[in-house]
Amino acid sequence: MKKLLFLIAFVLPFALWAQDKEELIKQILANPKDENSIQLIQRLNAYDPDPKEMKVYFKKLDKSVRKSTKGKIFERYIEAVENSSVGKKAPGITQFDVAGEPYSLQDLKGKYVLVDFWASWCPPCREENPKLVAIYKDFKDKNFEILGVSFDRDINAWKKAIDDDKLTWKHISDLQHWNNGAAGVYGIKAIPQNVLVNPEGIIVARNLHGDDLRKKLEEILK
Repeated sequence: MKKLLFLIAFVLPFALWAQDKEELIKQILANPKDENSIQLIQRLNAYDPDPKEMKVYFKKLDKSVRKSTKGKIFERYIEAVENSSVGKKAPGITQFDVAGEPYSLQDLKGKYVLVDFWASWCPPCREENPKLVAIYKDFKDKNFEILGVSFDRDINAWKKAIDDDKLTWKHISDLQHWNNGAAGVYGIKAIPQNVLVNPEGIIVARNLHGDDLRKKLEEILK
């Protein structure tokens, strides 16, 4: 019975994802002159974008697609993901906190900071919040902070979610939904996503969640 539950919970979803990815790649390669192939490339790993993989398949598209408006926008997206990948200096973020005061990622320099991209209207984000609350409780006194960057547009919904989920760390937003300024510089087209920044401002991990995030923090915050 336990083996069956493991198969359903872990092996089967991975197999379906792999099958789906193979199908996406087939569609991309079969339609190099179709601008919709750009969206298919993005779907390959929307929640953990890989700039190298995206570049490989983007280059396989017809020149007319790559030079189209959609193609140029997607190329900038790949560049943003590349410029905010592990080993790169974290792009600056300055937005307004819940009190309407400007606050910056730079204000937390000298600490390990998890920049958490989320929104009140995002069910997976809300489901992950209890895990973040527990992690923050365990590591906040070990030179670790979280900076929540919300993709909300409704300030009241944003504030309510912070209160309801008991998110006691710093929160900022420009209330521009998917047009949030941080989305552009970090290449965020799906949430939840995050980056872990070290005290020197360098990104040391991207898109670690739950136990993976906890293990990473245990490793670096000894």
